[in-house]
Amino acid sequence: MKGQTMLRNARTLGFLGAAIGSLALSGCAEREEILAGERLGVRDVLQSQASADETLTVDGSQPISLSAPVSNASWAQSMVSPHTRVSHPALSKSLSQLWAVDIGTGDTRRQRLNANPVMADGRIFTMDSEHLVRAVSTSGEVLWSHDLTPLRDKNIEAQGGGLAYSDGKIYVASGFGTLSALDPASGKEIWVQRLGGTATGAPTVRGGVVYIVSGDQIAWAIEADSGRIRWQIEGNGDINNVAGSPAPAVSDKHAVFAYGGATVQTTFRQGGLRLWNADILGRRNGVALTMVDDLTGDPVIVGETVYVGNHSGRIVALSLHDGERLWTTRQGALGPVWPAGGSVFFVSDRNKLVRLDAATGEQIWEVELPGWVPRNKPNRKRDRSFANHGPVLAGGRLIVAGSDGQIRSFAPEDGALISSIEIKGGATTRPIVAGNTLYVVSGDGVLHAYR
Repeated sequence: MKGQTMLRNARTLGFLGAAIGSLALSGCAEREEILAGERLGVRDVLQSQASADETLTVDGSQPISLSAPVSNASWAQSMVSPHTRVSHPALSKSLSQLWAVDIGTGDTRRQRLNANPVMADGRIFTMDSEHLVRAVSTSGEVLWSHDLTPLRDKNIEAQGGGLAYSDGKIYVASGFGTLSALDPASGKEIWVQRLGGTATGAPTVRGGVVYIVSGDQIAWAIEADSGRIRWQIEGNGDINNVAGSPAPAVSDKHAVFAYGGATVQTTFRQGGLRLWNADILGRRNGVALTMVDDLTGDPVIVGETVYVGNHSGRIVALSLHDGERLWTTRQGALGPVWPAGGSVFFVSDRNKLVRLDAATGEQIWEVELPGWVPRNKPNRKRDRSFANHGPVLAGGRLIVAGSDGQIRSFAPEDGALISSIEIKGGATTRPIVAGNTLYVVSGDGVLHAYR
Protein backbone atom coordinates (compact mmCIF):
# COMPACT_ATOMS: atom_id res chain seq x y z
CA MET A 1 0.00 0.00 0.00
CA LYS A 2 2.77 2.36 0.93
CA GLY A 3 4.65 1.53 -2.27
CA GLN A 4 1.61 2.29 -4.44
CA THR A 5 1.18 5.71 -2.75
CA MET A 6 4.82 6.62 -3.46
CA LEU A 7 4.42 5.57 -7.10
CA ARG A 8 1.34 7.75 -7.57
CA ASN A 9 3.21 10.76 -6.03
CA ALA A 10 6.16 10.26 -8.36
CA ARG A 11 3.86 10.15 -11.42
CA THR A 12 2.12 13.34 -10.25
CA LEU A 13 5.43 15.20 -9.85
CA GLY A 14 6.47 13.98 -13.30
CA PHE A 15 3.34 15.38 -14.90
CA LEU A 16 3.80 18.73 -13.09
CA GLY A 17 7.43 18.98 -14.18
CA ALA A 18 6.51 18.33 -17.79
CA ALA A 19 3.78 20.96 -17.68
CA ILE A 20 6.07 23.58 -16.21
CA GLY A 21 8.76 22.77 -18.77
CA SER A 22 6.33 23.20 -21.66
CA LEU A 23 5.21 26.56 -20.26
CA ALA A 24 8.81 27.74 -19.98
CA LEU A 25 9.54 26.70 -23.55
CA SER A 26 6.44 28.46 -24.82
CA GLY A 27 7.56 31.61 -22.92
CA CYS A 28 11.00 31.47 -24.53
CA ALA A 29 9.38 31.25 -27.89
CA GLU A 30 7.90 34.79 -27.50
CA ARG A 31 10.16 37.72 -28.47
CA GLU A 32 10.84 40.18 -25.62
CA GLU A 33 9.76 43.74 -26.45
CA ILE A 34 12.63 46.22 -25.92
CA LEU A 35 11.28 49.55 -24.68
CA ALA A 36 12.88 52.71 -25.97
CA GLY A 37 14.48 55.21 -23.57
CA GLU A 38 17.39 55.66 -21.19
CA ARG A 39 18.18 52.86 -18.74
CA LEU A 40 19.18 53.74 -15.17
CA GLY A 41 20.38 51.52 -12.37
CA VAL A 42 18.28 51.40 -9.21
CA ARG A 43 21.25 52.43 -7.07
CA ASP A 44 22.00 55.38 -9.38
CA VAL A 45 18.45 56.68 -9.02
CA LEU A 46 18.54 56.42 -5.22
CA GLN A 47 21.88 58.21 -5.06
CA SER A 48 20.54 60.97 -7.29
CA GLN A 49 17.57 61.43 -4.95
CA ALA A 50 19.84 61.67 -1.93
CA SER A 51 22.07 64.24 -3.60
CA ALA A 52 19.05 66.40 -4.45
CA ASP A 53 19.41 67.87 -0.96
CA GLU A 54 22.75 69.39 -2.00
CA THR A 55 23.31 72.64 -3.85
CA LEU A 56 24.14 71.62 -7.42
CA THR A 57 26.80 74.13 -8.36
CA VAL A 58 30.48 73.98 -9.16
CA ASP A 59 32.81 75.59 -6.67
CA GLY A 60 35.09 78.29 -7.97
CA SER A 61 36.46 81.76 -7.56
CA GLN A 62 34.31 84.81 -8.12
CA PRO A 63 35.43 88.41 -7.60
CA ILE A 64 33.87 90.31 -4.71
CA SER A 65 33.72 94.03 -4.04
CA LEU A 66 34.08 94.66 -0.31
CA SER A 67 33.58 97.93 1.51
CA ALA A 68 36.75 99.49 2.93
CA PRO A 69 37.73 98.29 6.42
CA VAL A 70 36.49 100.58 9.21
CA SER A 71 38.30 101.07 12.50
CA ASN A 72 35.46 100.45 14.97
CA ALA A 73 35.84 101.18 18.68
CA SER A 74 33.06 98.85 19.84
CA TRP A 75 31.15 95.64 19.17
CA ALA A 76 28.18 96.31 21.40
CA GLN A 77 25.58 93.76 20.25
CA SER A 78 24.95 90.86 17.93
CA MET A 79 25.52 91.86 14.32
CA VAL A 80 22.10 90.65 13.08
CA SER A 81 20.61 94.17 12.93
CA PRO A 82 21.69 96.97 10.55
CA HIS A 83 22.10 99.51 13.36
CA THR A 84 24.55 97.26 15.25
CA ARG A 85 26.50 95.74 12.35
CA VAL A 86 29.99 96.82 11.36
CA SER A 87 30.16 95.39 7.84
CA HIS A 88 33.95 95.25 7.61
CA PRO A 89 35.97 96.02 10.76
CA ALA A 90 39.66 96.74 10.42
CA LEU A 91 42.15 94.09 11.53
CA SER A 92 45.84 93.52 10.83
CA LYS A 93 46.80 90.89 8.28
CA SER A 94 49.01 89.00 10.70
CA LEU A 95 47.87 88.35 14.27
CA SER A 96 49.69 87.51 17.46
CA GLN A 97 48.31 87.01 20.94
CA LEU A 98 48.32 90.09 23.19
CA TRP A 99 47.03 88.53 26.40
CA ALA A 100 44.71 85.93 27.86
CA VAL A 101 42.66 86.26 31.07
CA ASP A 102 40.46 83.88 33.07
CA ILE A 103 36.77 84.92 32.96
CA GLY A 104 35.31 82.02 34.97
CA THR A 105 34.11 78.50 34.25
CA GLY A 106 34.30 77.21 30.69
CA ASP A 107 32.62 74.25 29.04
CA THR A 108 31.79 71.33 31.34
CA ARG A 109 29.99 68.02 30.89
CA ARG A 110 26.71 69.57 32.05
CA GLN A 111 27.06 73.16 30.80
CA ARG A 112 28.39 75.02 27.81
CA LEU A 113 29.77 78.52 27.62
CA ASN A 114 27.84 80.00 24.68
CA ALA A 115 27.52 83.73 25.48
CA ASN A 116 29.46 85.75 22.91
CA PRO A 117 31.48 88.65 24.35
CA VAL A 118 30.64 92.29 23.56
CA MET A 119 32.89 95.33 23.71
CA ALA A 120 32.04 98.99 24.50
CA ASP A 121 33.31 101.89 26.60
CA GLY A 122 36.81 100.45 26.58
CA ARG A 123 35.68 97.21 28.25
CA ILE A 124 35.05 93.66 27.09
CA PHE A 125 32.04 92.04 28.77
CA THR A 126 31.80 88.25 29.12
CA MET A 127 29.62 85.64 30.83
CA ASP A 128 30.87 82.19 31.79
CA SER A 129 28.93 78.91 31.87
CA GLU A 130 27.93 79.51 35.51
CA HIS A 131 26.37 82.95 34.87
CA LEU A 132 29.29 85.01 36.15
CA VAL A 133 29.45 88.32 34.25
CA ARG A 134 32.84 90.03 34.08
CA ALA A 135 34.24 93.27 32.67
CA VAL A 136 37.80 93.16 31.32
CA SER A 137 39.93 96.13 30.30
CA THR A 138 41.61 96.32 26.88
CA SER A 139 44.88 95.50 28.65
CA GLY A 140 43.51 92.23 30.08
CA GLU A 141 42.67 93.30 33.63
CA VAL A 142 39.46 92.03 35.28
CA LEU A 143 37.58 95.11 36.48
CA TRP A 144 34.53 93.60 38.19
CA SER A 145 32.38 90.46 38.45
CA HIS A 146 28.65 90.01 38.97
CA ASP A 147 26.96 86.66 39.66
CA LEU A 148 23.48 86.30 38.10
CA THR A 149 22.60 83.12 40.01
CA PRO A 150 19.45 83.65 42.14
CA LEU A 151 19.89 83.22 45.90
CA ARG A 152 17.84 80.01 46.11
CA ASP A 153 19.36 78.38 43.03
CA LYS A 154 22.67 76.78 42.12
CA ASN A 155 24.71 78.00 39.19
CA ILE A 156 24.67 74.53 37.59
CA GLU A 157 20.87 74.46 37.41
CA ALA A 158 20.67 76.56 34.21
CA GLN A 159 22.79 77.40 31.21
CA GLY A 160 22.89 79.88 28.37
CA GLY A 161 22.31 83.59 28.02
CA GLY A 162 23.66 86.60 26.17
CA LEU A 163 24.95 90.16 26.37
CA ALA A 164 24.21 93.51 24.74
CA TYR A 165 25.39 97.06 25.44
CA SER A 166 23.48 100.27 24.73
CA ASP A 167 23.26 103.81 26.12
CA GLY A 168 25.41 103.28 29.18
CA LYS A 169 23.99 99.93 30.31
CA ILE A 170 24.96 96.30 29.83
CA TYR A 171 21.92 94.03 29.37
CA VAL A 172 22.31 90.36 30.29
CA ALA A 173 19.90 87.48 29.63
CA SER A 174 20.28 84.27 31.63
CA GLY A 175 19.17 80.67 31.60
CA PHE A 176 17.47 81.37 34.93
CA GLY A 177 14.82 83.32 33.02
CA THR A 178 15.94 86.85 33.88
CA LEU A 179 16.92 89.95 31.96
CA SER A 180 19.17 92.28 33.97
CA ALA A 181 20.53 95.77 33.40
CA LEU A 182 23.98 96.38 34.92
CA ASP A 183 26.17 99.43 35.34
CA PRO A 184 29.11 98.85 32.95
CA ALA A 185 31.52 100.74 35.23
CA SER A 186 30.82 98.80 38.44
CA GLY A 187 28.65 95.80 37.60
CA LYS A 188 25.96 97.02 39.99
CA GLU A 189 22.45 95.80 39.20
CA ILE A 190 20.11 98.55 37.98
CA TRP A 191 17.00 96.43 37.43
CA VAL A 192 15.97 92.84 36.74
CA GLN A 193 12.91 91.50 34.93
CA ARG A 194 11.73 87.89 35.27
CA LEU A 195 10.63 86.43 31.94
CA GLY A 196 8.91 83.23 33.08
CA GLY A 197 11.15 81.08 30.89
CA THR A 198 14.82 80.51 30.14
CA ALA A 199 16.49 83.32 28.20
CA THR A 200 19.35 81.51 26.49
CA GLY A 201 20.14 83.98 23.70
CA ALA A 202 21.44 87.52 23.38
CA PRO A 203 19.11 90.53 23.61
CA THR A 204 18.94 93.31 21.02
CA VAL A 205 18.51 96.94 22.06
CA ARG A 206 17.20 99.86 20.00
CA GLY A 207 15.34 103.07 20.72
CA GLY A 208 15.12 102.51 24.47
CA VAL A 209 13.64 99.00 24.13
CA VAL A 210 15.27 95.63 24.79
CA TYR A 211 14.06 92.73 22.61
CA ILE A 212 14.55 89.16 23.81
CA VAL A 213 13.13 85.64 23.36
CA SER A 214 12.46 83.41 26.39
CA GLY A 215 11.67 79.72 26.47
CA ASP A 216 12.29 79.62 22.70
CA GLN A 217 8.66 80.68 22.21
CA ILE A 218 7.86 84.09 23.77
CA ALA A 219 9.12 87.41 22.41
CA TRP A 220 9.45 90.35 24.81
CA ALA A 221 9.88 94.09 24.46
CA ILE A 222 11.26 95.55 27.72
CA GLU A 223 11.69 99.24 28.56
CA ALA A 224 15.45 99.79 28.73
CA ASP A 225 15.37 102.44 31.45
CA SER A 226 13.08 100.69 33.95
CA GLY A 227 12.76 97.02 33.01
CA ARG A 228 8.99 97.28 32.60
CA ILE A 229 7.24 95.15 30.00
CA ARG A 230 6.10 97.09 26.95
CA TRP A 231 4.60 94.10 25.14
CA GLN A 232 5.03 90.37 24.57
CA ILE A 233 3.94 87.96 21.87
CA GLU A 234 3.95 84.17 21.66
CA GLY A 235 5.37 81.93 18.96
CA ASN A 236 5.85 78.16 18.52
CA GLY A 237 8.18 76.26 20.82
CA ASP A 238 9.73 72.82 20.48
CA ILE A 239 11.63 70.38 22.68
CA ASN A 240 14.23 69.40 20.05
CA ASN A 241 16.39 72.47 20.45
CA VAL A 242 20.04 73.42 20.28
CA ALA A 243 21.54 75.20 23.31
CA GLY A 244 21.15 78.96 22.94
CA SER A 245 18.61 80.93 20.94
CA PRO A 246 18.92 83.50 18.14
CA ALA A 247 19.11 87.20 18.90
CA PRO A 248 16.17 89.24 17.56
CA ALA A 249 16.93 91.31 14.45
CA VAL A 250 15.59 94.87 14.53
CA SER A 251 15.17 97.46 11.76
CA ASP A 252 13.67 100.96 11.79
CA LYS A 253 10.10 99.59 11.93
CA HIS A 254 10.33 95.85 12.45
CA ALA A 255 11.50 93.25 14.97
CA VAL A 256 12.18 89.71 13.75
CA PHE A 257 12.12 86.82 16.24
CA ALA A 258 13.08 83.16 15.81
CA TYR A 259 11.52 80.34 17.84
CA GLY A 260 12.41 76.74 18.64
CA GLY A 261 9.59 75.42 16.46
CA ALA A 262 11.39 76.65 13.31
CA THR A 263 9.11 79.69 13.03
CA VAL A 264 10.18 83.23 12.17
CA GLN A 265 7.85 85.97 13.34
CA THR A 266 7.97 89.65 12.41
CA THR A 267 6.23 92.43 14.32
CA PHE A 268 6.16 96.20 14.32
CA ARG A 269 8.81 96.92 16.90
CA GLN A 270 7.07 99.73 18.76
CA GLY A 271 3.66 98.19 19.48
CA GLY A 272 4.26 94.47 18.88
CA LEU A 273 1.55 94.13 16.22
CA ARG A 274 2.16 90.85 14.40
CA LEU A 275 2.98 91.33 10.73
CA TRP A 276 3.81 87.86 9.34
CA ASN A 277 5.02 84.36 10.25
CA ALA A 278 7.13 81.93 8.23
CA ASP A 279 8.03 78.29 8.96
CA ILE A 280 11.54 77.24 7.93
CA LEU A 281 10.95 73.54 7.33
CA GLY A 282 12.84 70.83 5.48
CA ARG A 283 15.48 68.24 6.29
CA ARG A 284 18.39 66.38 4.76
CA ASN A 285 17.14 62.90 3.86
CA GLY A 286 18.95 60.09 5.65
CA VAL A 287 20.73 62.29 8.20
CA ALA A 288 19.52 61.67 11.76
CA LEU A 289 20.96 64.95 13.05
CA THR A 290 18.42 66.86 10.97
CA MET A 291 15.61 65.74 13.24
CA VAL A 292 16.58 68.83 15.25
CA ASP A 293 14.85 71.61 13.29
CA ASP A 294 15.70 74.51 15.60
CA LEU A 295 16.55 77.87 14.01
CA THR A 296 20.30 78.10 14.63
CA GLY A 297 20.96 80.61 11.84
CA ASP A 298 19.81 83.83 13.54
CA PRO A 299 17.61 86.14 11.44
CA VAL A 300 19.80 88.77 9.76
CA ILE A 301 18.30 91.91 8.23
CA VAL A 302 20.05 93.29 5.14
CA GLY A 303 18.15 96.08 3.42
CA GLU A 304 14.66 94.73 2.70
CA THR A 305 15.63 91.07 3.14
CA VAL A 306 15.78 88.68 6.10
CA TYR A 307 18.18 85.72 5.91
CA VAL A 308 17.55 82.86 8.35
CA GLY A 309 18.57 79.19 8.56
CA ASN A 310 17.71 76.06 10.51
CA HIS A 311 19.78 73.20 11.90
CA SER A 312 18.48 70.64 9.42
CA GLY A 313 19.43 71.79 5.96
CA ARG A 314 17.61 75.00 4.96
CA ILE A 315 18.49 78.68 4.57
CA VAL A 316 15.90 81.07 3.17
CA ALA A 317 15.72 84.69 2.10
CA LEU A 318 12.45 86.41 3.00
CA SER A 319 10.96 89.80 2.26
CA LEU A 320 11.11 91.90 5.42
CA HIS A 321 7.74 93.52 4.65
CA ASP A 322 5.48 90.55 3.94
CA GLY A 323 7.51 87.35 4.48
CA GLU A 324 7.51 86.38 0.80
CA ARG A 325 10.10 83.68 0.19
CA LEU A 326 12.69 84.96 -2.28
CA TRP A 327 14.84 81.83 -2.44
CA THR A 328 15.66 78.64 -0.54
CA THR A 329 18.92 76.73 -0.44
CA ARG A 330 19.27 73.20 0.88
CA GLN A 331 21.95 74.04 3.42
CA GLY A 332 21.56 74.61 7.14
CA ALA A 333 23.34 77.28 9.17
CA LEU A 334 24.96 76.91 12.60
CA GLY A 335 25.01 80.67 13.17
CA PRO A 336 23.96 83.92 11.51
CA VAL A 337 25.10 84.58 7.96
CA TRP A 338 27.60 87.36 7.32
CA PRO A 339 26.53 89.60 4.40
CA ALA A 340 29.21 91.32 2.32
CA GLY A 341 29.70 92.36 -1.30
CA GLY A 342 26.48 90.84 -2.63
CA SER A 343 27.18 87.49 -0.96
CA VAL A 344 26.32 85.78 2.31
CA PHE A 345 28.85 83.63 4.15
CA PHE A 346 28.08 81.05 6.84
CA VAL A 347 29.16 77.83 8.53
CA SER A 348 26.78 75.11 7.37
CA ASP A 349 25.18 72.25 9.29
CA ARG A 350 27.78 70.00 7.66
CA ASN A 351 30.71 72.04 9.01
CA LYS A 352 31.55 73.78 5.76
CA LEU A 353 32.31 77.44 5.18
CA VAL A 354 29.96 78.43 2.35
CA ARG A 355 29.51 81.46 0.10
CA LEU A 356 26.14 82.07 -1.59
CA ASP A 357 24.95 84.74 -3.98
CA ALA A 358 22.78 86.96 -1.77
CA ALA A 359 20.27 87.67 -4.56
CA THR A 360 19.70 84.12 -5.82
CA GLY A 361 20.98 81.72 -3.15
CA GLU A 362 23.27 80.04 -5.69
CA GLN A 363 26.37 78.51 -4.16
CA ILE A 364 29.66 80.05 -5.26
CA TRP A 365 32.05 77.93 -3.20
CA GLU A 366 32.33 75.82 -0.07
CA VAL A 367 35.30 74.75 2.06
CA GLU A 368 35.55 71.82 4.45
CA LEU A 369 36.14 72.70 8.12
CA PRO A 370 37.25 70.30 10.88
CA GLY A 371 34.15 68.43 11.98
CA TRP A 372 35.03 65.25 13.85
CA VAL A 373 37.81 62.84 14.75
CA PRO A 374 37.33 59.14 13.87
CA ARG A 375 37.18 56.68 16.73
CA ASN A 376 40.65 55.20 17.30
CA LYS A 377 39.96 53.05 20.37
CA PRO A 378 37.47 50.15 20.43
CA ASN A 379 36.23 51.06 23.91
CA ARG A 380 35.64 54.72 23.08
CA LYS A 381 31.92 55.50 23.33
CA ARG A 382 31.80 58.29 20.77
CA ASP A 383 33.92 60.18 18.26
CA ARG A 384 35.26 63.61 19.17
CA SER A 385 33.59 66.45 17.24
CA PHE A 386 34.51 70.09 16.65
CA ALA A 387 32.48 73.29 16.47
CA ASN A 388 33.31 76.20 14.16
CA HIS A 389 32.25 79.70 15.21
CA GLY A 390 31.81 82.45 12.66
CA PRO A 391 32.46 83.65 10.10
CA VAL A 392 33.37 87.28 10.74
CA LEU A 393 34.66 89.47 7.92
CA ALA A 394 37.56 91.58 9.19
CA GLY A 395 40.70 92.94 7.56
CA GLY A 396 39.71 91.64 4.13
CA ARG A 397 39.29 88.00 5.18
CA LEU A 398 36.75 85.63 6.71
CA ILE A 399 37.64 84.47 10.22
CA VAL A 400 36.36 81.22 11.75
CA ALA A 401 37.30 80.18 15.30
CA GLY A 402 37.35 76.42 15.88
CA SER A 403 37.07 74.32 18.99
CA ASP A 404 39.93 72.24 17.56
CA GLY A 405 42.31 74.98 18.73
CA GLN A 406 42.75 77.03 15.54
CA ILE A 407 41.50 80.43 14.35
CA ARG A 408 41.50 80.29 10.56
CA SER A 409 41.35 83.04 7.94
CA PHE A 410 39.92 82.47 4.44
CA ALA A 411 39.83 84.48 1.22
CA PRO A 412 36.28 85.74 0.43
CA GLU A 413 36.84 85.31 -3.31
CA ASP A 414 37.43 81.56 -3.38
CA GLY A 415 37.59 80.29 0.20
CA ALA A 416 41.33 79.63 0.11
CA LEU A 417 42.96 79.27 3.53
CA ILE A 418 45.13 82.34 4.18
CA SER A 419 46.45 81.79 7.68
CA SER A 420 45.86 80.05 10.99
CA ILE A 421 46.71 80.89 14.60
CA GLU A 422 46.45 78.74 17.70
CA ILE A 423 43.94 79.31 20.50
CA LYS A 424 44.69 77.21 23.56
CA GLY A 425 41.62 75.34 24.78
CA GLY A 426 39.77 75.81 21.47
CA ALA A 427 37.18 78.49 20.75
CA THR A 428 33.71 78.23 22.27
CA THR A 429 32.25 81.60 21.14
CA ARG A 430 32.12 83.65 17.97
CA PRO A 431 35.03 86.07 17.64
CA ILE A 432 34.42 89.82 17.80
CA VAL A 433 36.64 92.60 16.41
CA ALA A 434 37.01 96.08 17.88
CA GLY A 435 39.92 98.51 18.17
CA ASN A 436 41.85 96.50 15.55
CA THR A 437 41.84 93.59 18.04
CA LEU A 438 40.15 90.19 17.86
CA TYR A 439 38.57 88.79 21.03
CA VAL A 440 37.32 85.25 21.53
CA VAL A 441 36.57 83.01 24.54
CA SER A 442 38.03 79.51 24.74
CA GLY A 443 36.43 76.35 26.08
CA ASP A 444 38.43 76.54 29.30
CA GLY A 445 36.89 79.91 30.21
CA VAL A 446 39.68 82.22 29.04
CA LEU A 447 39.26 85.45 27.06
CA HIS A 448 41.96 85.76 24.38
CA ALA A 449 43.00 88.98 22.62
CA TYR A 450 44.88 88.99 19.27
CA ARG A 451 46.27 91.90 17.31
